[in-house]
Amino acid sequence: MQIVDIQVIPFRVPRQQFHQGRFLSGRDMVQTLTKIITDEGAEGYYFGGHGHGDADGLLPDDRAVLEGRIKALVVGQDPYDRERFWHWLWVANLPENLLSVLDMALWDLQARALNLPLYKLLGGCRDKVKAYASTFPNMGSVEEYAAHALACKEEGYTHYKIHPYYFWDPVTRQPDPGRPSHIDQDIEVCRAVRDAVGDDMMLSYDPWGTYRTYEEAFKVGRVLEELDFYWYEHPMNEYRVQAYIKLCRELDIPILSPEIAAGSFYTRADWILRGASDMTRIDVLRGGVTGVRKMVAVAEAFGVKCEIHMSGFANLQLLGAASEDVCEYYERGLLAPGVDCNTPPPYLEAIGDRMDAEGYVHLPQEPGMGYRIVWEYIEENRIP
Repeated sequence: MQIVDIQVIPFRVPRQQFHQGRFLSGRDMVQTLTKIITDEGAEGYYFGGHGHGDADGLLPDDRAVLEGRIKALVVGQDPYDRERFWHWLWVANLPENLLSVLDMALWDLQARALNLPLYKLLGGCRDKVKAYASTFPNMGSVEEYAAHALACKEEGYTHYKIHPYYFWDPVTRQPDPGRPSHIDQDIEVCRAVRDAVGDDMMLSYDPWGTYRTYEEAFKVGRVLEELDFYWYEHPMNEYRVQAYIKLCRELDIPILSPEIAAGSFYTRADWILRGASDMTRIDVLRGGVTGVRKMVAVAEAFGVKCEIHMSGFANLQLLGAASEDVCEYYERGLLAPGVDCNTPPPYLEAIGDRMDAEGYVHLPQEPGMGYRIVWEYIEENRIP
C-alpha cells in the first residue's frame, strides 16, 4: 500500500462562541478535514489541528505546508511507516501541530483498515474514562462559578476544573490586557466553588500561565492546598522553568505542567528530571498519537501522572489505551452556563464523548478515531 495524496478540505461551520462572560452569536468558523488517500482505497482522516481539541481548523499557511512540503515527503511511502515519518518531520523542524495532524490521520487510516477503534489498535486498556468539567475563563461572577460547579456535580461530574479570570477584569467586566490575572478574585472563586460543591468533589485549577510573579503563584497555591484542590496547572509562563522548580519544592499541591510548551515528550521528560512538575501534561497537537504514547511511557517509568490536555476524539482514544494509574481523567469542555457540549457539530452524526450519569465518558466503537462523518455537509459548505 502507498500514499497517493494528502488533501486538506476547509469548510464553514457555525459555532456559538463564549468569550469574556458572554455569547458571541452569528459567527462562522473554518474547520478542516485532513484526508490521506492510498492506492488501495484505504483512507485516514483528522479534523482540526489548530487551537483547542479537534474543533478548530488549520490555518491557510498550515494547509499549504501539509499539501506541499509534507505531501512531497510521504507520497509513494507506506502509510504504516508512521514512526519514520515522525522522525523525518522532527528533523525537518516543521511545525509541531502539522506533524501531529499527519500522524493522527495515519493512525486513523490503519485502524479503519483493520476495522478497529484506535484505542484497541493501540492496546486497549479501558472502555470508559472519568471525565472532569473544564470551564471557560471569565465565566461571570463568583456566584456564577459556584452555581455552575454545583450544576456540573448534579449532572454527574465528580471533578471540576476552574479556569479563572484572565485578560479580563472581573470587577469592571471589561477586557484588561495589561493585567492578565486578578488573584484576589481568583481566590474568591476557588473558595466559593469549594463551599458550593462540598468536600466530596475533586477540584483543580488552571490560570493558564497568567501569574506574572512567583509570589502570585505561591500565594494562590497555598489557598488551593487549604481547599484540598487536586492539582495546580500551568500557573506561570512555561519558559520560567526555574520558577517551576522552586514552586514544586515549596508547595505540597501537585504542579501539573507544562501544558502548552513545545517539544512534545522531549520537553516534558526534561521537566520531570529537573523537578519542575509533579504531574505532566500533553495532548495530540504536541506530537500526535505517537508523541503522546511516548510521553505516557516516560511518565509511567518515572511514576508520575500524565494527564491528557483538552477534549477531542484522538485524546480520548489515547486515554482508552492507557492505564488510569497513569492517565486518569478526560477533560470535557470547555464549559460555561448555557454552553451545549452534547449536540454534535453538523459535520458529525454524533459526539465522541457522551457522558453517563456517573461521570464516565465511554470510548466510541467505530473504526479509527470514531468519527461518523456527514460528508454531504462538508461538501455543501466547502470553501473553494
